[in-house]
Amino acid sequence: MTRRVDFARKGLAGGRIPAIAAMALALVLVAAPPSRAADEAPYDDTLAKLAEVLGALHHLRPLCGAPEAQTWRDQMQTILDAEQPSRERRQRIVDRFNQSYRGLAAVHRRCTPAARALAETYRLRGEALGHDLVTRWGHP
Repeated sequence: MTRRVDFARKGLAGGRIPAIAAMALALVLVAAPPSRAADEAPYDDTLAKLAEVLGALHHLRPLCGAPEAQTWRDQMQTILDAEQPSRERRQRIVDRFNQSYRGLAAVHRRCTPAARALAETYRLRGEALGHDLVTRWGHP
């Protein structure tokens, strides 16, 4: 019997957003294989991409009036709290979040149709990454 994981919920601005907390809890249950460095997890690349997405959404969504000023940062914090990464690994994840945020803040200083479209692209990408993390690395 296959158990379905609900990785997204109806959310802000009527869109679907990744349930990051659920992903973070699923990730805690994953152990890195012995062949990887102690400071790495097999899903680190996907997690880094998700951190970039969250950083982008942390800038873009509030820029365009979404009432979620700290939502994306809080979700990143939930992942870090659940993961409890080493100092170096945590810094790599946080750096990806911050680079994405700062890069978009330098380019998008006001809400435009392009900023709205980019926010939606990132939201969909985050949803896909969340789904991948849960289905690939989460435990049923």
